[in-house]
Amino acid sequence: MGKQIFHGRYTTENDEDMVVFLIGMRINRRLAVHKWLPVFTAMPGMIKELYTHQEELGFLAMENYFGLRTTVMIQYWQSTEHLLNYARGQKHLAAWQAFNQKASATNAVGIYHETYVVPKGNYESIYGNMPLYGLGKARKHIPITKERITASKRLKAQK
Repeated sequence: MGKQIFHGRYTTENDEDMVVFLIGMRINRRLAVHKWLPVFTAMPGMIKELYTHQEELGFLAMENYFGLRTTVMIQYWQSTEHLLNYARGQKHLAAWQAFNQKASATNAVGIYHETYVVPKGNYESIYGNMPLYGLGKARKHIPITKERITASKRLKAQK
């Protein structure tokens, strides 16, 4: 059984600040599996922790993408404080220290992250015939009404 499809057009509430966090890795030398695999396998434990303690950590939702060499995870957080507290937490700190010990001295694997602080009213979304996805998982998922029919109206709804 697949994910529930919400027929019609939907958007999300944008009445709260949020943080969008992109994190990923790039395999620079495919044959150096012993260098990049530990970086890749560190993430599932952290993802499990995020969903297990979602509310107390301030973690809202995420999406994953895998390419031939590069991965990216898009995460949604309640605040920068929540994100930074998690970054200093035991599971993430241990993974970061292991990376620094094993892989940072090699160019076989690269890592990156980007953080965007998005004030309320400064994001909008639209989903047509989609399951809960992205912001739709992170914020309240609501049907589009005439008051929110255009991107411009959705952006002004909370300003």
